[in-house]
Amino acid sequence: MLKIFNTKKVEEKTALYRYLKDRNSGIDPVIYEKAARIIKDVKDQGDRKLFEYTLEFDGVELDAKSLIVTDDMIGLAYEKADPEMIDIIKRAAGNIRTYHEKQLSKGYMYQQGNGSVLGQMIRPLEKVGIYIPGGTAPLISSVLMNAIPAKLAGVGKIIMAVPPKKEGLSKYLLIAAREAGVDEIYTMGGAQAIAALAYGTKTVPAVDKITGPGNAYVAAAKKIVFGVCGIDMIAGPSEICIIADNSSDPGYIAADLLSQAEHDTDSSVYLITSDKTLIDKVMDEIENRLLNLERKEIAKKALSDNGYAVLVNDMDEALDIANLIAPEHLELVMDEPDKYVSSVTNAGAVFVGRYTPEAVGDYYAGANHVLPTQGTARFSSPLGVYDFIKRISYIKYSRDDLIEQGEDIIKFAKKEGLGAHAASVATRLGENDDR
Repeated sequence: MLKIFNTKKVEEKTALYRYLKDRNSGIDPVIYEKAARIIKDVKDQGDRKLFEYTLEFDGVELDAKSLIVTDDMIGLAYEKADPEMIDIIKRAAGNIRTYHEKQLSKGYMYQQGNGSVLGQMIRPLEKVGIYIPGGTAPLISSVLMNAIPAKLAGVGKIIMAVPPKKEGLSKYLLIAAREAGVDEIYTMGGAQAIAALAYGTKTVPAVDKITGPGNAYVAAAKKIVFGVCGIDMIAGPSEICIIADNSSDPGYIAADLLSQAEHDTDSSVYLITSDKTLIDKVMDEIENRLLNLERKEIAKKALSDNGYAVLVNDMDEALDIANLIAPEHLELVMDEPDKYVSSVTNAGAVFVGRYTPEAVGDYYAGANHVLPTQGTARFSSPLGVYDFIKRISYIKYSRDDLIEQGEDIIKFAKKEGLGAHAASVATRLGENDDR
């Protein structure tokens, strides 16, 4: 079920490193081309093409009225929903809000020299679009994880896009949107939704940034519209890496590997350990648990195609390989896991100890579950409040400081061959007022 790499064997260690280097092959050119065509059509023809693609891909006929989710629809969702589930959503939202409040920044100002002032101003984005996939399960948690940080940042308008369903949208998606502070909801999905959010249509307003996960077409579309608006990241398939020792419960490990394998057939799972017996026990547990897993066919293919067990010499080597993987989710399931946390340099989120399965982060703990994938944790971070703000530099020079430092600036500009830059300072040095 899991492919095994034994790092004690040179050829297997080389193969592992080669795989990790080559695994992110980028977006399929065919998908990219199709997404680009869809985006151009929606950009050029607006609502008409948006509705045509919705009928083609989602099998739902829309118009300007049915595209928009109304307050009455949300109210009806509350009436029909399980009250206990509403309370759970509210508690999860509270945890997410508490965690992300710590990320708020007020900017700074400081004096320098003879009365000059420098600093950084923080301003929220005006309009943000959050994309929530349709798929086979309603990603209620993704609504909370995208909208709550945006709301805390002070975004003026949060617009949610979710693919329409013939049977209607999940009532819990609508409830999560209301609890998280979403302002408008549009029933549109795929590359056509990304195009509508980026360029705007007669019905859908254009936004300043698009966040949220999606399939390969959504990922391609986000990459294409980047520059017209901002995006959070190009998200790949979900992944988990578990570092475990010989004290670990193989049932825990198997359950956690399956929690990611069931996401998608392209999901990746890694188990790193120095105990060969644990690998064998985990594979037996996986086989047993697959028998009763609702999404077992998806999980089986993910494990078969992208499931790996890495047998290492010790925990130090395990951490080195985990940092090379730079996984979306990293679990440390071992004795004394805290002493290894400082060795983690590349990961989207770290789950520490036997009682911290990745699922607590997906839904409830409070940390964001929109995380970098496919090794991009080497240079990027989880979604947060900081993704929904702009930082603006503030510079106010006094006349005395410009006189004192002006010659340095002039020489700097001339050394770069930019005479007009130099002149813009030189022309001020003889002035008698402090404008």
